[in-house]
Amino acid sequence: MQRIRLRYTKRGRLRFTSHRDFQRAFERALRRAEVPMAYSAGFTPHPKVSYANAAPTGTGSEAEFLEIALTEARDPEKLRLLLDESLPTGLDIVDAVEARTSGLADRLTASVWELRLEGVEPAEAERAVAAFDTAETVEVQRMTKNGVRTFDARPAVVDLQVRAAHETHSDGADRPTDQPCAILRLVVRHVTPAVRPDDVLSGLRAVADLAPPVPAAVTRLAQGLLDEETGTVTDPLAPDREAATALHTADTAAAAKAPA
Repeated sequence: MQRIRLRYTKRGRLRFTSHRDFQRAFERALRRAEVPMAYSAGFTPHPKVSYANAAPTGTGSEAEFLEIALTEARDPEKLRLLLDESLPTGLDIVDAVEARTSGLADRLTASVWELRLEGVEPAEAERAVAAFDTAETVEVQRMTKNGVRTFDARPAVVDLQVRAAHETHSDGADRPTDQPCAILRLVVRHVTPAVRPDDVLSGLRAVADLAPPVPAAVTRLAQGLLDEETGTVTDPLAPDREAATALHTADTAAAAKAPA
């Protein structure tokens, strides 16, 4: 059985796609592309697809991950192209590697987010971020199925900065306007309970009364293993690429030593 790991995006209007909607679209794409999927056992077999830490509905993402199991070996890049052609524009398969290491989900320990705050002056955002950074605790509330939950959002935030307009990931806002726009770059650990971008915005409102006049446009730029020394988030598929390179090098060396 071969396992393939894929990175996909949620762009434009497709950011409003729920995780369940994406699952249905992806399973249809698997059928259209005639992927030789492995199936679970039992009375209702389903394709062996493992999803990892999906972004909330309404947020864009450049870094969603999943893993599929195949009954026949396929070239990862050719498979990526077939699946990408079978999905709507905005749900794009942008990377594929053969799984040669274990624990993909264990390598998703942090995310990098971009938050576009339309109608907020950058200087106002700078003051709010400074207040957030210096606060020992930032208590926020979230409605859950068991009622309102209060928790401290501050420990999960590794880095929070106001970025210049030319440093934004997006080419333009979803809602073009002549109003000012502050752009935040957020690095947050994956903890329990999960601290999401909207929790950080609630924290900014609590500590500095920052309240954007329209909902923030939020995009996940990356997720992976957090480097505690540098505060950067590394590519979770890199170990699989390195393992593949090492295997190829070993195979090439063995072939060179083999008698003619």
